Amino acid sequence: MSYIVDRRLNSKNKSSVNRQRFLERYRGHIKKAVQHAVDKRSITDIDSGEQISIPSRDISEPSFHHGNGGVRSRVLPGNKEFVGGDKIARPEGGGGSGSGKGDASDQGEGDDEFVFQITQEEFLNFMFEDLELPNLVKRQLVGSNEYRYHRAGIANEGNPGKVNIVRSLRAANARRLALTGGKRRQIKELEALLAALGEPQSLIEASNKRDLELELAQLRAKMKRVPWLDDFDLKYNLQVKHPVPRSKAVMFCIMDVSGSMDQATKDVAKRFFLLLYLFLQRNYEHTEVVFIRHHTSAKEVDEQEFFYSRETGGTIVSSALKLMDEIITARYPVSEWNIYSAQASDGDNWNDDSVVCHKLLMESIMEKVQYFSYIEITPRDHQALWRAYEQIEAAFPDAFAMRQIQTLSDIFPVFRDLFQKKAA
Repeated sequence: MSYIVDRRLNSKNKSSVNRQRFLERYRGHIKKAVQHAVDKRSITDIDSGEQISIPSRDISEPSFHHGNGGVRSRVLPGNKEFVGGDKIARPEGGGGSGSGKGDASDQGEGDDEFVFQITQEEFLNFMFEDLELPNLVKRQLVGSNEYRYHRAGIANEGNPGKVNIVRSLRAANARRLALTGGKRRQIKELEALLAALGEPQSLIEASNKRDLELELAQLRAKMKRVPWLDDFDLKYNLQVKHPVPRSKAVMFCIMDVSGSMDQATKDVAKRFFLLLYLFLQRNYEHTEVVFIRHHTSAKEVDEQEFFYSRETGGTIVSSALKLMDEIITARYPVSEWNIYSAQASDGDNWNDDSVVCHKLLMESIMEKVQYFSYIEITPRDHQALWRAYEQIEAAFPDAFAMRQIQTLSDIFPVFRDLFQKKAA
């Protein structure tokens, strides 16, 4: 068996294979740094790289060396201060550690923390590691343009690169045995007759022997003319193309933009949805995203308007849920699509509209969705909308989740909690 290791250098003159090994070795440090970086970043730079620091004590490699003590002899290069036979005193321990802590010292040495840069690709890989869309189970084959090749036996025709050598040689050997079986029997009989004749004692015996030898030579020549390998013998590995079942999913992003949502609250909601959008784009190729903004009325918008529009108004949360239900009915059949929803609000709602939201979710939406997540961005006590959603969470514990976000530092932990990969 042969192993091929890619040693080609990347643009930074570092081995890409060794870099992957390094990232795997210090995965714990990098994940902590990535989680810390997410909390302090703005919306516009959430998908850039990051500078990672690792303490020098954590990157030391194990090695074999002589222990302290004992008698040793060393040969060192000479200089103007020492001559042969001089004894050098053992250096005393101490000195700085290089990490920026400790008192000043006039001796000893240390190393600074090791700092390196991870790329945007690596940053997002670590940020979304161990996350998934829950309950992604439905499959859809119609319109699939992805295929996978599977072995399907042996064929008599095919690509030269797919030749099955063992089967081809086996077929060639069987063909030669079938075509030359009778001739081999005749050759054995003639060889036996020649051996029985021995040395000819008369002209007649000599003539018979020459006839037998001529016939034997003709049979051997005919056997040699049978090709060792013929086109008929070639066998090919047959591979057939099967469509790959793929999951079709749609995520509804519902954001409250009413007047009670101040700019800081909206910024938290936008950070959460930006994380969700990056996660879906990166991990799920065939997932659609539907953006819905609402105040007293709801509207389906594009990505740009969802994140940057300044439109505002009163608060009627049920308008967004009604629009979501209408879009599902019109465009996303439940039998074909995995339907998800993420809703962000500050918890304020108009009078008895929370009762309407509860009815819509219980009677229509929850039976259609795979997972519904609700985040409430408020430092205050919960209001009627939260209490209505608590009843839904109790009725659908596996398909409904609700969390509270109070500060920017809560965004990423809540996001990971909502979409954490669960054991089967």
